[in-house]
Amino acid sequence: MADVKELNVTLIPPAQKHPAIFQTFDSLKKDESFILVNDHDPRPLKHQFTYERADAFKWEYVEEGPEWWRVRLTKTK
Repeated sequence: MADVKELNVTLIPPAQKHPAIFQTFDSLKKDESFILVNDHDPRPLKHQFTYERADAFKWEYVEEGPEWWRVRLTKTK
């Protein structure tokens, strides 16, 4: 995939992280993706996506720590 945008959430204030992630995701077209960059495993966020976006996303770990986690989030619907 060429030029996949990264969203480094370590640079975003805590209260604004999840809204920024969902806004970025919602702005995608079907089959587009971005890389979420975090300093810990964003597993709770995956649960939130499962609840709020059901089968409209694909979650793929690109890097799994110990310093950085990168997740490719793809919009499937």
